[in-house]
Amino acid sequence: MASAGAETLSSQYTVPLWIGGEEIRTGTNFDVINPTTYKPIWVSCGAKKAEATLAVEAAQVAFPAWSRTKPHQRRDIFTRAADLLEKRAGEVGGYLQNETGAGSFWLDFNVSLSSEMLRDIAGRISSVTGVIPTCAQEGMHALVFKEPYGVVLGIAPWNAPFILGFRAIACALATGNTVVLKASERSPRCFWAIGSIFNEAGLPPGALNVVAHRPEDALEVIETMIAHPVVKKINFTGSTSVGRTIAATAGKHLKPILLELGGKASSLVLEDADLKLAAHWNAIGAFLHSGQICMSTERIVVHERIAGEFATLFKADIEEMHGQDSNPAPTVVTIANLQRTKSLVDSALASGATLLTGSAEPETPTSMRPVVVQNVTKDMDLYYKESFGPSVSLIVVKSAREAVEVANDTEYGLSAAVFTRDLATGLRVARQIESGLKMGVFQFATRAVHINGMTVHDEASLPHGGIKSSGFGRFGGSWAFDEFLWVKTVTFRD
Repeated sequence: MASAGAETLSSQYTVPLWIGGEEIRTGTNFDVINPTTYKPIWVSCGAKKAEATLAVEAAQVAFPAWSRTKPHQRRDIFTRAADLLEKRAGEVGGYLQNETGAGSFWLDFNVSLSSEMLRDIAGRISSVTGVIPTCAQEGMHALVFKEPYGVVLGIAPWNAPFILGFRAIACALATGNTVVLKASERSPRCFWAIGSIFNEAGLPPGALNVVAHRPEDALEVIETMIAHPVVKKINFTGSTSVGRTIAATAGKHLKPILLELGGKASSLVLEDADLKLAAHWNAIGAFLHSGQICMSTERIVVHERIAGEFATLFKADIEEMHGQDSNPAPTVVTIANLQRTKSLVDSALASGATLLTGSAEPETPTSMRPVVVQNVTKDMDLYYKESFGPSVSLIVVKSAREAVEVANDTEYGLSAAVFTRDLATGLRVARQIESGLKMGVFQFATRAVHINGMTVHDEASLPHGGIKSSGFGRFGGSWAFDEFLWVKTVTFRD
């Protein structure tokens, strides 16, 4: 099959939608901007209400046949999709780099984790089983089936379009649902590639549909799809502010939703930590993909007795990884996003914070050197707000207890890290975090804690999701399968 993905990366190309197994071109187009050059790289077709409805209805038409496919048939499609993703790594990596400004590590990581995810899910498909519980009455029996919801709407962001795009659809498809994937307008060609790969892998027409839209059409398109009676479940990954709106719309229509939202991840460097290890992983965790990851390290909370030595090592690692002599300044996806980070840092500096390294002045309209801000206090917006850019706060505390209190002083609950040489200490802090153990007026809770590793950590076999303003529900492993299956109880008598 001739693939548009094989064409030269050209501003003359128009990214189509995928609906009913076909590439659909519309009369509503918009430019896609390269964040590094801030120039158009190609044009994308945009859906409006008509195309949104068409995509949902195509998924509904495909659902009866797809839901009846056998596990081995779905497994084979998923393994072929993983093979094709790896085969087309150079092509899809070009899309990712052009649309998001991603560096080489992030390109490779997106492809490798996505293909691993597809293979992990392929291996789990045959594990879906019901149960036969024992009934209270003599002669009464029950069967509990697990069945797909029907049409699922998946909404994924631009920052990791392959990992998060495949994640938004894969477990839903694997469990027999059909899907409409709403692409980010910032990376529509990446999402087009997801549809192209599954189409080439043999997924039946309509089982997966991919739509993008202009920013000004977002409300109309999303409302249309959520409100449509055949859409039975929604999953959304993105900012907390947008997540609240999506959840409110789903709630209005009484539809279940899985949300993975923003974060304000803290990394706790305890008194006995291996400081070289902590400096290394925090330098990566804070500035990987320019800090544009929901799990990015936003606060490094360091014990006062080792704060000076840690700061020296941390600064040296940042210079080695991101210094002017080694790499270009990290790129942020839009001018507005960079200005948000700059504004948070400028406001903190005006209120008494200081810089350990870096500058709040951008090198280009969309790039800035990593910034480490010291003496950040609770009266500063930077203390609480997610920066989602190349900045991190360094906060000094007097005890492990105070470190926990600082880390918990946030509306978010997605990811955290603890650095210590004592595994028992690390596990004790991790259990406090996960159990929501009350400490003073704080209740410390987050979905994942990584001991002696960075806050950015995800694997196909692990549950992933947040609590509080970071969302609810879980992607990953068998937990994600349960998100896209509902149970039906059938009773009968002898």
